[in-house]
Amino acid sequence: MADRQVRQTGKDADGDIIALCNNGQSWSPRSKVGAISDIDGGTHTYFVQSAGTTRTNVQVINGANGKYLRTTADSSSSNNLDNLPDC
Repeated sequence: MADRQVRQTGKDADGDIIALCNNGQSWSPRSKVGAISDIDGGTHTYFVQSAGTTRTNVQVINGANGKYLRTTADSSSSNNLDNLPDC
């Protein structure tokens, strides 16, 4: 199992996360569907760790409109997937 750091995210026109990225990494970009499969299957973990913040894991959430990705809730907004730069 690989532990993959996320530094950017791909977003659609509505702002929904559609990809996880870390420029220069062989796995990047990873589609939302692929990342969900990786996390659910225990193949890979994904996390965000910005300067001065602690690591926060990317989780799969079962929402009303299907599965989606988000980081573990904490007091920092800098590690939220929505707030990462675009890839």
